[in-house]
Parts: sequence; C-alpha cells; structure tokens
Amino acid sequence: MKLLGSYWRLAAWLFALTLSAGASAQPVPGKDYQLINPPQPTTSGTKVEVIEFFYYGCPGCNSLQPSLRAWLKKKPADVEFRSAPVVFQDAWLPLTTAYYAFDAMGLVDKLHHDLYSAIHERRTLEIKGLLRDQKPLFDWVAKQGVDRQKFIDVFNSFGVRSRTNRSIELPGNYHVTSTPTLVVDGKYLTTPAMAGSYERFFQVLDQVIAMARKERAAKK
Repeated sequence: MKLLGSYWRLAAWLFALTLSAGASAQPVPGKDYQLINPPQPTTSGTKVEVIEFFYYGCPGCNSLQPSLRAWLKKKPADVEFRSAPVVFQDAWLPLTTAYYAFDAMGLVDKLHHDLYSAIHERRTLEIKGLLRDQKPLFDWVAKQGVDRQKFIDVFNSFGVRSRTNRSIELPGNYHVTSTPTLVVDGKYLTTPAMAGSYERFFQVLDQVIAMARKERAAKK
C-alpha cells in the first residue's frame, strides 16, 4: 500500500510539473497565435499596442471581460490597450455604433461593462431587432442617467457613423474572423480558443507582448 501511495504521489507531481512546463512554454506560431501579413501600422508610439476586437452581443467577449479587466490592472506600463468593435453582419451595426457614441461622449468607462451585463447577465436589453429599431437601446442608455436626445444625436452623427463604417473593413485588415480576438503590435493575432483557456490565453498574450517588445528594441 505504501508503494502504491508513493506511486500516485509521484504521478501527481509529474503531472503538475508537466502543466507548469506547458504554461511557461513559448507560444507556438500557427497554434497559439497567427502572424498578420502584412503587419498593420500601430498608433501607440513607443508603446506595444494591444487591440481587443469585440462585439457586445458576443457571449465569448462577455465571458472574457472579468479576466481582461484583471489583466488590465497589472498590464506592463509600456503597453497601450484599446478596444475596437467589429461588424461581421448588419445586425451588429447598432451596438458597434453605441460603443463609438460612448467614446465620443466620454462614457466608455461608465457604460461599457454595464452594457455587457444588460445583454448577457441581467438581460434587460434585448438586442434582437436593434437594426430595425434602436429605441430599446436609447431607452436603456437613458436609464443609465445619460441625456437621451444628446446620445441619439451623437449616435446618428457623421463622425460616429464614419467610425462604424470603418469597423466593417477593420477585421479584414487584421485577418480577424471571430470575437474576441486580440492583436499585438499589428503583427500577432491570438484568441482564447487558440490558447485553450482564458488563463493560458493571458499567458500567451504576455509572451507575445514580450516578443513584440524585443522586436521593437532590436530596431532601435
């Protein structure tokens, strides 16, 4: 019995060691991330750029948010993060426009995560049919203490509509085919599905950021 117990303890230790080694292993191109060809220009200056491509109605994007918020609290100082809603079908247009309206009004911090929650957790906003009638969205925004007419005016403004239209082309430039997707420095694309789990996804993200940082340093 003692011999059997020692065997299982050794097996458990080896299994844990294997998991640890796998977690720290370098990400594999084509498996853990993809190279974007040609690389896209960045707008982050001297910092490593990380872009989150998302859609408010995407369950996976919603599930990613708690882990993403935790990562953002401790992200390296030389990393600049931004979110970019994408449009894969016309039905996505209203919520993408809503994000840009939030951004134009300085409301992203106030409403971004609440909108996710209203759609997926509290289910107080039905997004089906928004393409035809945005009234439910405007009603929800007004309930958050935002001037309804001001939001509608910004939502329908030329500047916001132009940004929404660019979101239709944006995924193709970065070879984004699903959400959520993160792109590092215009060159590396990775997703939670590629990494296998949210925990490993952020390990891969940190490793890819380190690769991009090294490349930047080599060019100086």
